[in-house]
Amino acid sequence: MMVYFVAVLCVLGIAGGQILFKLSAASLQRSGSFFELNTLMTLFTAFALYGITTIAWVWVLQKIDLGKAYPLMAMAFVLVPIGSHFVFGERFSVQYFIGVALIMGGIVVALKG
Repeated sequence: MMVYFVAVLCVLGIAGGQILFKLSAASLQRSGSFFELNTLMTLFTAFALYGITTIAWVWVLQKIDLGKAYPLMAMAFVLVPIGSHFVFGERFSVQYFIGVALIMGGIVVALKG
C-alpha cells in the first residue's frame, strides 16, 4: 500500500513540476532572460521537484511492475489542467470533462487487472 502512496506522490510531483515549468516560462517571457532571479528560482524548483520525483519513481518501480504503476501517471493529465485553472485561470471545456472521465475509467480498468 505504501508503494501506491509514493506513486501518487510522484504523480503530484510531476503535475506540480509542470505548473512550475509554465510559471518559469511566463517569467521568462516577462523578463526576457533565464538569468532573472524569479525565472531561475522557479525553473530550478521545477528541476528539483522532477529530480526528487524521478528518484521516488525508481523506488516505486523496484516494488511493483511498470504495468501496474504507469497507469497512475495518467492522473497527471487530469491534475495539470486543474492546476492550470487555479494558477493561470485557464478554463475547461466539455471535452475536457469527457476526457477526464475516460482517463479515470482507464486507470480503474488498468489497475483492476
